[in-house]
Amino acid sequence: MKLKAITVTSLLACMAFTAHAQSSATNPITQAMMEVYAQELLADPHNYEILFRRAGEYYNHDQYLRALTDIEEAIRYTPETEVDLLFQEHLLKANIYIQLKRPEDALIEFTHASEIDPTSLTVLMLRGNTYLSLGRLNEAKADYSKLLRNDSRNLDALFGLSRIAVKENNLGMAIEYADRAVSFSPSGSSAYLERADVRRLMGNNNGAVDDLISALSVDTKSGLPIQRLVEMSNRDYNAVIAGLTNAMQQAPAVGMYPYLRATIAQAHYHFKAAIDDYNHILDENLYNYHGIYGSLAECYYGLGKYEQALTEINQALSMTADNGQYYVVRARIRRAMGDDKKALESATEGLNKLPNSCKAMVEKALCEISEKEYQNASDLLGTAIMDEPNTAMPFLLRARLLQENLREPAAAKALWERMLDLDYPDTALQSLRGFALIKLDRKADAISWMESIMSNVTDVDGSIHYTAACLFSQIGRVERAIDCMERSLELGYSDYYNWTRANDTSVSIAPLRDNPRFKALLQRYDYLFN
Repeated sequence: MKLKAITVTSLLACMAFTAHAQSSATNPITQAMMEVYAQELLADPHNYEILFRRAGEYYNHDQYLRALTDIEEAIRYTPETEVDLLFQEHLLKANIYIQLKRPEDALIEFTHASEIDPTSLTVLMLRGNTYLSLGRLNEAKADYSKLLRNDSRNLDALFGLSRIAVKENNLGMAIEYADRAVSFSPSGSSAYLERADVRRLMGNNNGAVDDLISALSVDTKSGLPIQRLVEMSNRDYNAVIAGLTNAMQQAPAVGMYPYLRATIAQAHYHFKAAIDDYNHILDENLYNYHGIYGSLAECYYGLGKYEQALTEINQALSMTADNGQYYVVRARIRRAMGDDKKALESATEGLNKLPNSCKAMVEKALCEISEKEYQNASDLLGTAIMDEPNTAMPFLLRARLLQENLREPAAAKALWERMLDLDYPDTALQSLRGFALIKLDRKADAISWMESIMSNVTDVDGSIHYTAACLFSQIGRVERAIDCMERSLELGYSDYYNWTRANDTSVSIAPLRDNPRFKALLQRYDYLFN
């Protein structure tokens, strides 16, 4: 059966398995179009073509419940003779159910679409994906196999069968399917990205990283290979660094690889390694732009090398004076150096350039606290909380300010209680939930929160154990805190500022700093910082 070309084209924009809004729903053109649809439906509520089109627009803008209402009405009023349109309506409805995480309902719609057009490869692919997501491997295999019989080079079918083979522990067949898919598309990134996922499922992280780097070599524009490498570094940092090191050896003149390795090292608190790569880029004239100097400043700041950090951030600002984030970094550096007045000047400049930045508000608030302008700081932090109500740090900072400086303990308690309702998974470190629980005198719950994270989340860079050391030190569990500190250092956590200076909130190791074991550990791991 041949579908109407113009209608199929209009549908393709909303058929992606993961939907992305194509333009803002508040776009004037979109609003005008939706108003036209509304007027036409006011004149004829049974206009199934308009209902279908509007459902597609709602889908494109992630308004899935509205899309579902419209598509149900469209199907209800579409005559049985309009088989082309009915096929597309059921297909769109199935995709809406996928986005609503109702895969069983989606399968019903895929079956309706398949009954209308049994030859549709799109239905086979999407239904196979849905069966696979539900663990219904036999049905998924049947759809992928039929798809492959009709199109022997179909990447969706090959990678679907590859993932099924992994789940069936048939690893040889899994890699055979994946390799075949890559051979059909060696110059595109998607096959490498898919094979990387298969290899990761097989436990072959090094092979997965190699594929991600291959994807990056053929796709430097989309950003997806880089995103996947960063995500992989959160699971297996060493595999990513090893893969990028190998890429640098094979292509020493390509600056992208050392830059990516540096940014990943920096993100995981391996500041010395990051500095080496940033300097290598500059020394070899691979790149020379302000972002490298800004990153060097942050790394030197993390290592406690404040004079060098100031030199680097000033260089960055000399190359682009309009970058508000660099003023925020300079404020942070100057505050660490004890130059509170200049720190406040830099923070003010940063906030002027980034008036909606939570980080800029927080940094200026910290500078105001240093100047004992407590009400100004409280107002800034209140704005930061309103602007980013799911970011935990402003809550902790303002609560401490209210309790210790503005003498408003009830208001402080209310902020700690609000922190418990922030929208984070139970094992999300960034919720800082345990530190609010301590302040609410629920120490046992705080310990349970921290232990759960340590048990269920892999600590690839020591940041989890650093946070645990802070938490245990705050409740007087000194030996447990020291043990966590040692493990954090073993994993390479080299934020010297946090180890030796950070004390703005209770996320601080401050209670341990006079302990002889604390000092001995910093001395033993001195190589991380110098």
